[in-house]
Amino acid sequence: MSDYFEEIEIGETDAFGTYEVTEEDVVSFGEQFDPQPFHVDEDAARESMFGGLVASGWHTASMTMRLLVDNFLADSRALGAVGIDDLRFPSPVRPGDALRVETEVVDKEVWDEDRGLVHCAIETSNAEGVVLTMVGLVLWERE
Repeated sequence: MSDYFEEIEIGETDAFGTYEVTEEDVVSFGEQFDPQPFHVDEDAARESMFGGLVASGWHTASMTMRLLVDNFLADSRALGAVGIDDLRFPSPVRPGDALRVETEVVDKEVWDEDRGLVHCAIETSNAEGVVLTMVGLVLWERE
């Protein structure tokens, strides 16, 4: 992504990854933040609609955020997000998956004299397909 808000173009895209999902991470996150049986108990997960252990959607969002920071935001003029629109988890993430992220700038608007708001569509995928979609609403430094 470009340095300043004024340089960002609607339609601009990027792709990066990967994040390797481990069983230990799925269970640890689940135990701490979303202790439903299909996130923390392999036997119970096998009996669930998922047929096995799956990551919490919130864990999927967190892994996506890690990829975004490491590959997209850390060296940018992004100032933080004001929200997320249309967060969806169309397919589960399982231990052993490798996640990849694609982004597209879908809109932008002036926020105030110092900042602009960038609407960025984000799609996270594994080898099977899309596992997360959302639109990040990110404030960006203006020139």
